Amino acid sequence: MHLEKLSLTNFKNYEDARYVFGQQVNVIVGPNGSGKTNLLDAVYFLSLSKSAFQTQDALSILHDTDYFIIDGIFEEHTDRNVQITISLQRGQRKVLMADKKPYERISEHIGRFPVVLVAPNDTDLVREHSEDRRHFFDGVLSQLDSTYLRDYLMYQQVLKQRNSLLKLFAERSQVDNDLLDTYDEPLLVLGQKIHERRKQFIDEFLPSFRVHYAYLSEEREEVNIVYESEMSNPDFADEFRHFRRRDTVLQRTTMGVHKDDYSFIIGGGNNQPPVPLKKFGSQGQQKTFVIALKLAQFDQLQTEKGIKPILLLDDIFDKLDDRRIGKLIQQMDEGVFGQLFITDARPERTRELLNKVKADVRFFEVGKS
Repeated sequence: MHLEKLSLTNFKNYEDARYVFGQQVNVIVGPNGSGKTNLLDAVYFLSLSKSAFQTQDALSILHDTDYFIIDGIFEEHTDRNVQITISLQRGQRKVLMADKKPYERISEHIGRFPVVLVAPNDTDLVREHSEDRRHFFDGVLSQLDSTYLRDYLMYQQVLKQRNSLLKLFAERSQVDNDLLDTYDEPLLVLGQKIHERRKQFIDEFLPSFRVHYAYLSEEREEVNIVYESEMSNPDFADEFRHFRRRDTVLQRTTMGVHKDDYSFIIGGGNNQPPVPLKKFGSQGQQKTFVIALKLAQFDQLQTEKGIKPILLLDDIFDKLDDRRIGKLIQQMDEGVFGQLFITDARPERTRELLNKVKADVRFFEVGKS
């Protein structure tokens, strides 16, 4: 599976652009601010129906225009090409089509063309809030498992409705417990399903993740990921109902899988105590940790889907030391990955780094007048 052609109309800084990509390594070069990352985001958007960097679709429309169109041709199998088109008019709903036919549900598209992005801000997964870590793992699971995606979207919908109801109760200073029951029951059932799938996923994910970390770090230390959830408590349902009054006062649901977190741990071998990566990990260890996360994501998607995901490497050579760059290039040379997209503001450096790679390498310069 690979992206063969891409055309952009009014997408971010691209008024009108057309590209024909190679099946292996595609290098996007140009000065900072020229649109390299935006081009990667277009590939990501086409694969997952959303931006990797913007929370609102309308923010991807070119300034002073009213719409954008992303159109691409994927080679889904050796004998089948699929045209995917995403368009958005300001003030209207996004339209996603396969071979010019709209999907009944956009969620049906998720996971069809798997993609993995490695970006400079990935270390936010380590340093920032639990929401960032949940978002990452939910994104991985959503591409892997359509049932999980359906349960997750339904949970979010019921959660939003329950929070609206809590706000209404607070305004009226009156609680209807029977009405709350109609939201609590599905929230608990869906939450339990999500909890069990997340727990199962981490067990499956850890071996691959540890292999990649060991490879990139030359086995310098052990690592672990601990899934933390209030739903691990067998009495969670009773506690959830017990704190209804608190939820009403705060006007939001304070317990549930939307509060889960993942602890990133380093150490634990060679007489080293396990410690939080966020507090005790060096910058190099944090970068290695998140790249190992993304490469393990690649493995999981490839195993589940039977195809190699598209791998997007944004400004990766500027953020890693020579040893870790060498490890990644070695994997490229060994054919570990499928189609790659790499951005770099210094084309000479990339040409030198990839000079001996056996794969077909194509360069695309953006930002030229």
